[in-house]
Amino acid sequence: MKENRNIYISNMDVDKAKELYMDRVSLFSEYEFIPVLEAVGRVTGEPVFAVRSSPDYNAAAMDGIAVIAESTIGVNEMNPLTLKVGQDFIYVNTGNMINEPYNAVIMIEDVMDLDEGYVKIIKAASPWQHIRPVGEDIVSGEMIVPSVHRVRPVDLGALIAGGIDKVKVYTRLKVGIMPTGSEIVDKLSELERGRIIDSNSRVFEALINEYGAMPNRYAPIQDDYELIKEALLKRVVENDIVIIIAGSSAGTKDYTVEVVKELGEVVVHGVALKPGKPVILGIIDNKPVIGIPGYPVSAYITFEAFVKPLLYNRYKQEITQEEIIKASVTKRIVSSFKYRELIRVTLGYINGKYVATPLTRGAGVTMSLVKADGILSVPQSCEGIEVSEEVEVKLLKPIEKIRQSLVIIGSHDITIDFISDIIPAASGHVGSMGGIMALKRGECHLAPIHLLDESTGEYNISYIKRFFKGERMALIRGLRREQGFIVPKGNPQQIEGFNDLTRRDISFVNRQKGSGTRLLLDYNLIKLGLSTEAINGYDREMNTHMAVAISVKTGSASTGLAVKSAANALDMEFIPVGFESYDFALYEKDLEDEKIKAFIKALSSDRFIASVQKAGGYSMEETGKVILVGEDN
Repeated sequence: MKENRNIYISNMDVDKAKELYMDRVSLFSEYEFIPVLEAVGRVTGEPVFAVRSSPDYNAAAMDGIAVIAESTIGVNEMNPLTLKVGQDFIYVNTGNMINEPYNAVIMIEDVMDLDEGYVKIIKAASPWQHIRPVGEDIVSGEMIVPSVHRVRPVDLGALIAGGIDKVKVYTRLKVGIMPTGSEIVDKLSELERGRIIDSNSRVFEALINEYGAMPNRYAPIQDDYELIKEALLKRVVENDIVIIIAGSSAGTKDYTVEVVKELGEVVVHGVALKPGKPVILGIIDNKPVIGIPGYPVSAYITFEAFVKPLLYNRYKQEITQEEIIKASVTKRIVSSFKYRELIRVTLGYINGKYVATPLTRGAGVTMSLVKADGILSVPQSCEGIEVSEEVEVKLLKPIEKIRQSLVIIGSHDITIDFISDIIPAASGHVGSMGGIMALKRGECHLAPIHLLDESTGEYNISYIKRFFKGERMALIRGLRREQGFIVPKGNPQQIEGFNDLTRRDISFVNRQKGSGTRLLLDYNLIKLGLSTEAINGYDREMNTHMAVAISVKTGSASTGLAVKSAANALDMEFIPVGFESYDFALYEKDLEDEKIKAFIKALSSDRFIASVQKAGGYSMEETGKVILVGEDN
């Protein structure tokens, strides 16, 4: 049923869509009283006033002796005073009650013990010294927290100290999470080829809890109009807000918008946001119903753009203004006039400025959210951003952590992940030549490279000399790694080398232009007189060795040129071509940088060595050795 293809109602500006929707929905304010111990994270429905003072007695603030201050007037080193326990003073510990006639505490460090219950002091005490008066912290009747305040752990301590046992708070909104899709499964045990595990709803559960509401997550519903309609009717009754995951786009099996139309009203379908365009903002029985795209990145971005404001508005909370920094882009970004595009980036701090390296932009690339340090927004009216152009980036991680990170931009290798697990590091995979250019522009600390000089057979050094003429440079030896062809188990197509790439039954997957692996391939093709046009897949590019390996693993390519560790990681067969030098280029002056020193130390650590050995396909004869490169070296 319902095989019609949807057409977006609009390509509305995001802010306009949000304003329009917020004006149309209303979430009623209801309250409840809960035990104070359950109040953290909840929003107060009225101000909370102390019913007792803290402390509610005069208390010793130090370990020592309690005395009558007036009896010590005139005491000094030249005129000491001897006191008798029980008559002139009593011993007290921190927090002990101080009763009349005592009105001062002398620290035990300032008291000299004498024999038989006597002590001597050499300094006069002032009235009420080292005594916490009644109500020093909280006075009975004063406000502890205001209304519409999200209770924090530190607030909990004050509430308890102020004698509060119950707190009036807003009831938690019930948010129904309704995944859809015939390919979606709920459990890992149900996962098989052609199926996708439901992860979006788990992310939403955590976010809804974090934002103070109550998530109700339901099992996935198949792509069936009547099943979705029946389920949605129930979810609307059971919840204050309903989120429908997937089915919001324009496919023949995308039923969400038609179901919402039939049961209620669609206020907006389609916004000028990438990723996240096909969002649905609807209302059923006066309750918000939001259709969210199924791709993980789109799902997260649309949730933050439309669901989060609803929750915060209900609790009369202001969304904290995100920290914004300015950073230079390390790679050209092409965008479209049609959308506001949100680009996930890693960030680094180099030579007094921040640099932003774009991550993979696909709406389904969940790891781009995990790895992202920030998000930059390309306006709807902009076609893109040029290399080194300064942009504003919204931070996703603390600025202190970003400033501590070593920035590594260049050729990809899985051992970079091993390094990042030992020291703070941010990496971008742009190929060896991309790394050289990023280093030249001052956009990274280190550029991992493996560039073969076709005339000498030497790796890396000639390229540094060529691109950094007159500069004092250095090369940190990394790894000797084995390159070769990745093929399926058993090598069913009997691939032996470069000559096989021109066979009509072979499909190839390549690395991106400027990568060392691409240069190695082209070098061998030229040497053998093979035409790139004869290779099926020569123009199909991947940014990492692991992406090449998974393409072969899943059967979308017969083979690809990559490092042995990538083949090992996916349990593939490997046909060796030879070893190459995977090294790290940098400016000589940066050898004194503490981040670089930590990097060199990490290269020789037992932890790194063990990880490399486990990955396989590497040798480490000169790992960590520093070679100075330049006209003066």
